[in-house]
Amino acid sequence: MALQSEPGDVGESDHDGVTEVVPRFYSNDEAADFLRLSPRTLEKYRVRGGGPPFRKLGRRVVYAHSDLEEWAGRRVCDSTSDMAWKDR
Repeated sequence: MALQSEPGDVGESDHDGVTEVVPRFYSNDEAADFLRLSPRTLEKYRVRGGGPPFRKLGRRVVYAHSDLEEWAGRRVCDSTSDMAWKDR
């Protein structure tokens, strides 16, 4: 699934001297694709809590790229028995 952005919805990221255009906001489907989760999983997180921060723009739900990276970064575990991430 290719990430699509609207004019003004992009930022820039510099990795190894190469500048790539990164969408600033993702739709639910795009955020799920970025995180390798089911879109339904993100929907459940919005209702139950525990998911990445999201924004409501009118009726649209969007996720900021930086919020997705930060949320995923907090879920680092040392082993499969490490349940500390559940408290985050």
